[in-house]
Amino acid sequence: MPTDTKRITGPESSQSPYDYCPAPSLDLKNLKGKRHDERSNSQLRPLFLRAGVVSHARGSGYIEMDQTKVICAVYGPREVLRREDFSLKGQLTCDFKFTTFSCRKRRQHQQDNQEKDLSLQILEALEPALCLHKYPKSQINIYITVLQNDGCALSASVICASLALASAGIEMYDLVLASSLGVYGSLTLVDPTSLEEETILTKAEKSENNAGIVTVAFLPSISQVSAITSDGELQFDAVSKCMHACVENCQKLYPVLQKALFDHVKEKKESTHS
Repeated sequence: MPTDTKRITGPESSQSPYDYCPAPSLDLKNLKGKRHDERSNSQLRPLFLRAGVVSHARGSGYIEMDQTKVICAVYGPREVLRREDFSLKGQLTCDFKFTTFSCRKRRQHQQDNQEKDLSLQILEALEPALCLHKYPKSQINIYITVLQNDGCALSASVICASLALASAGIEMYDLVLASSLGVYGSLTLVDPTSLEEETILTKAEKSENNAGIVTVAFLPSISQVSAITSDGELQFDAVSKCMHACVENCQKLYPVLQKALFDHVKEKKESTHS
């Protein structure tokens, strides 16, 4: 049988490159005031926000939380085409996706179960803030892409999507902020990194008490919590304390989101007059 000289034949068997990369480990019990990124346990990561980064979208936003980077685009409101989807109340959809290179292990091109679950969690956090009754027979689509993930991808995505919706001119009761907190026993870590999240959730799988991640979405102006999600094994008292700490962190981030939106409106106004 003739051989195909234009094709490079690979080996019959292969081995994952991750087998040669030892998984990073973190000793949470020996943290003495400073984490591996030099932050204190209660310190937020530096935050960068910008609106209007996707030119062809109705609204868009970009966020950097140190090494976590997320971009979001909003399209609509547009008419619902299928008759079975007709509703007098506007519909909100969310498509969340990690890029293949965003995590330590390569992600798949197709949306997996974790990404579908995060899409639903983001929808639950954003829907209470939107005046969907003002958009009958319409649909608003949110597309979120994580460019780099170093923890708190959910809270970063909620903030970014809130900025994108506001820049799109969608009527909202308030902007939505989100904050995450990692718990391991009596230790609490604000804005946990991906390494801290993996370590805490691994401990939770081994049935250790009070080990998990809590994320709270909050509307600061009307002082209402729109969503709470937790992962791991946490007692009620620990969740309650985490919730109050996350609300305080959301209030700290609120001026940053307001400033990003103000700068976007200012730039848009100047470009219109020029």
